[in-house]
Amino acid sequence: MRYLVYILKRLVSLIPVLLGISFIVFFLIRLIPGDPASTLLGVHATPQAIKELRDQLGLSKPLLGQYLTFLGHLLQGNLGYSYVYGSSVLGLITTSLPATIWLLVSGTVFTLLIAVPLAVVAAARRNGILDNIIRAVPVVGLGLPSFWLGIMLILAFGLKLGWFPVAGYGTTLADHLRGIVLPGITIALTLSPILIRSLRASMIDVLNSDYIVTARSKGISTARVVFGHALRNAAVSSVAVLGVNIAYLTGSTLVVERVFSLPGIGEQMISSILGRDFPTVQGVTLTFAIMVVIVNLLTDLTHAALDPRVKLS
Repeated sequence: MRYLVYILKRLVSLIPVLLGISFIVFFLIRLIPGDPASTLLGVHATPQAIKELRDQLGLSKPLLGQYLTFLGHLLQGNLGYSYVYGSSVLGLITTSLPATIWLLVSGTVFTLLIAVPLAVVAAARRNGILDNIIRAVPVVGLGLPSFWLGIMLILAFGLKLGWFPVAGYGTTLADHLRGIVLPGITIALTLSPILIRSLRASMIDVLNSDYIVTARSKGISTARVVFGHALRNAAVSSVAVLGVNIAYLTGSTLVVERVFSLPGIGEQMISSILGRDFPTVQGVTLTFAIMVVIVNLLTDLTHAALDPRVKLS
C-alpha cells in the first residue's frame, strides 16, 4: 500500500512538470528560424498561399492564444496533428516509441551484463592486475563518442562478420532481438565505465565491513559472501547512479537511433525539428519528460526494495 501511495503521489507531481515543460518548449521552439507554412509549401509558394496555410494551421494567432489552444487539447489527451505527416502526433509517437523502449531496455541489460561482473572481480581482486585492467580499459570507452562506437560496431559485426543487421530492427520479435544488439552494446559501452567505478567502490567498502569479516570467519565461501551478501548492499548506491544515467540517456537516444536508423522518437524528433513540425516536437518532448520521470520512479522503488531502511515518502 505504501508503494502504491508513493507511485500515485509521483504521478500527480508529474502534472506541473509537464505543464512547465510544455510552456518552455512551446515558446522556445518558436525561436527556431523558419516558418512551417513556408517549409511545407516550398520556395515557390506565394505570400497569399503561405498566409492561408498559416491561418489554417492556427499560426496567425498570438503566441499566448496558440499556447492556450495547445494546452486545452493537451488536457484532453490530444497532442495535435503533425504539419508534415498530416496525422495524429499521438499516433506517430505510439508508432515510434517501441523502438526507443527496446533501445533503452537493451542498453540497460547489456550495461548490467558488462558492469556487474567486472566490478565484482575488480573489487574482489583489489589492486591486482585484473583490477588495474578493469579500471583502465573502460575509461577509454567513456571518452569515445557513442556515434563512433556505433559505426565501429557496424563495420566489425555488421558488415565484416555479418552477425547483426546494420540498420533498422525488423518487424518480428526475432528481428527486434537481433537488430537491437549493436545499438544496446553501443549504449552499454558508454554507461558501463560509470557503473563499474561506482559499484567497485561500493563493493570494496562493503567487503571491509564487520559483518563480511564475520561471515568469512565462519567459513562461508568467498562466492557466497560476495554474491549473497556484499553485492546486494553494494548495489544500493549504484542503482541511483544507473538510474540517473538512464534518465539522461532517455533524452539523448537520438544519436544512436540515427546511427543505426532505428525508427524511434529520437529520430522522429530530428525529422520534426528539420521540418518545423511544432506539434510533433512538443509531443515528443513531453514523451521524453514522462519517460524520465518513470525511470526516476523505478529507480526509487528499486532502491527501496534493495534497502529496507529507505522510507518512501
